[in-house]
Amino acid sequence: MLAVSVRRGVENKILFSAKDLCTWFELRRWGFFRVGSVKAVDGVSFELRRGETITIVGESGCGKSTLAKTILGLCLPARGELNFDGKRLNGLNTRQMRSHRSKIGYIQQDPYGALPPFMTVRRILEEPLRINKTGKKEEMKRRVREVLAEVKLTPVEDFIDKFPHMLSGGQQQRVVIARSIVMKPRLIVADEPISMLDASVRIEILELIRGLQHAHNLGVIYITHDLSTVRHFSEHIAVMYGAKFAEKAKVKDILDNPLHPYTRALLSAVPKLDPANVTTFKEVPPGEPPSLLKPPSGCRFHPRCYAIIKGLCDVESPLEFEAKKGHSVACWLYRK
Repeated sequence: MLAVSVRRGVENKILFSAKDLCTWFELRRWGFFRVGSVKAVDGVSFELRRGETITIVGESGCGKSTLAKTILGLCLPARGELNFDGKRLNGLNTRQMRSHRSKIGYIQQDPYGALPPFMTVRRILEEPLRINKTGKKEEMKRRVREVLAEVKLTPVEDFIDKFPHMLSGGQQQRVVIARSIVMKPRLIVADEPISMLDASVRIEILELIRGLQHAHNLGVIYITHDLSTVRHFSEHIAVMYGAKFAEKAKVKDILDNPLHPYTRALLSAVPKLDPANVTTFKEVPPGEPPSLLKPPSGCRFHPRCYAIIKGLCDVESPLEFEAKKGHSVACWLYRK
């Protein structure tokens, strides 16, 4: 099992925060006529402290990956405020944004697609150091060997001059993880880092990321649609639906006492190791996820919700209510 712990004395420092963050993509017809905006992230707020992990969970198309790219500076927010290590990120110029990106590591979903097939492992890991002009040639060589040892690709000589296609899927993902920490970042964004891997190596990769987090006191934003791994890997969960957060709380609070109808639906779909459930089909919400170009009025989950309050849920977007300390939910069922 993965242990959940953070370094005491430093975890109270807020490493990253987002306030009312919106990332919209404008659509135009024939390049001139505006036809609307895809609201991929629409009013998201959260905080992450040093040494902690927050999991962003939700179904495909809810905006998780766009949120990750906004945090990385690859997508520009249309509105809202981003702060990293006490500094506001809005309005940074190109040089400042490069410096910001060097402090955040990125673990992609598909390791083979994330690695240049024409580069060796050595060159792949040296590339961030070259771009950021970090150290001399000998220092770069030493750093590459250090990170390969940290991700358990040893003996280093057996891997350093190989090309990606010569490695297994798990080994490729270890190279991706090594690249994410080669610049000694303070924050790691892991975008579904195990979804493309065999079940036999998934726990190894999660244990590796957790070990690196503890060793370097990293903040981790873990993006997934698989709730089965969250309990042993994260301190906090934010459930995302239709580009908004539906519920936020500590892991135990959400997994043991989910409040939002969508969260309950997600948890009911998690397979359980119970022979009695083999022939039992889980009830899933009817309908399809909302269009982010033309989202429904009111609560975005109301067309699929079993507990809809007519005249309220379908008209007015719910506020974020604090059902209990540290547990917030955007649902009219919990209005005070």
